[in-house]
Amino acid sequence: MDTVLVTGATGTVGSALIPALRARGVAVRAMTRDPGRSVPGAETVVADLGDPESVAAALKGVDAAFLNSPSAADAAAHQIRFADLARDAGVNRLVLLSQYAANAGSPVRFLRWHAEVEEYVGKLGIEHTVLRPNLYLQALLAFSRTIAQGFIAAPIGDAAVSAIDTRDIADSAAVVLTDPGHAGKTYTLTGPRAVTHTEIAHALSAVLGRSVVFHDTSADQFAAALSGLLPPWQLDGLIEDYAHYARGEAAEVHTSVADLTGHPARDVTDFARDHAAAFEAAR
Repeated sequence: MDTVLVTGATGTVGSALIPALRARGVAVRAMTRDPGRSVPGAETVVADLGDPESVAAALKGVDAAFLNSPSAADAAAHQIRFADLARDAGVNRLVLLSQYAANAGSPVRFLRWHAEVEEYVGKLGIEHTVLRPNLYLQALLAFSRTIAQGFIAAPIGDAAVSAIDTRDIADSAAVVLTDPGHAGKTYTLTGPRAVTHTEIAHALSAVLGRSVVFHDTSADQFAAALSGLLPPWQLDGLIEDYAHYARGEAAEVHTSVADLTGHPARDVTDFARDHAAAFEAAR
């Protein structure tokens, strides 16, 4: 691969993917919606998935593309249009960031939306690979304020989730974007074990040197706490996600990270240690 386009380049996965690709010796074109932002280590292009002309320009001369769109009510439509534009631009390889357990019949809207995009891309006639990561450990950073107060609250009970560090998603994506042998494959990406939120709280307590506890909460209480911070469609989808986790549907562990990268997936204890400063800064 000569040039790889990374969408969502300033997000949690994209920002880790760029140095992972650079380490593999490829040129990176970073796509961002912010005209005032330059992405280190990459050619920065300004484009918005909602603006097909800007996306078409960003795709010119690209050999492979990583598709990860911002959360939006019409994200599936934007991803499908991006896939069409990538095909039309002659992109040789498309890597789609989907979600663990994507399924057209799921009660979780995000899983249905991802399944719709997966199905469309599968029929498009372009070489593609699908990555299905589980719950991001980095999502805990959004709870840093309550963690600073000594607790995590979520409607998940004692259900375990094989949550993954986004750095492992990026490392896996770098491999399938640049190495042969991954066409038409779907990889489910998880951490090395399934962990409960109580175990996550213990891991944070150990590195922060202070008590962090988990409080199980109802879906209504969780929604009330986030009301006004997220649009209604996104909040409703998040509640559906947590119901999915609480039903024990996201506990299966896969070895794809180790199989692809040659290193074991990072554990929650690794995540907690490496992000301790971010949690301390929220105090």
